[in-house]
Amino acid sequence: MSDFDKELDTSGLNCPLPIIKAKKEINGMDAGQTLKIISTDPGAVKDFESFATQTGNELLSTEEKDNKFYFLLKKN
Repeated sequence: MSDFDKELDTSGLNCPLPIIKAKKEINGMDAGQTLKIISTDPGAVKDFESFATQTGNELLSTEEKDNKFYFLLKKN
């Protein structure tokens, strides 16, 4: 994963908590900054795709490794 400005670990949390926590975190960031989110919820893949579309933020990458999901979300 490339560079990021903040990291949010939502491991162990299920929908909708990863999205709620990510929304709160990204709202406090400046435009152009990138948030790395770590999740163990398989549903988070579709959730973050939808979240990016609905909020206008850019989902830069999604990666699965060792039963964890990693997302890079850029605030627009």
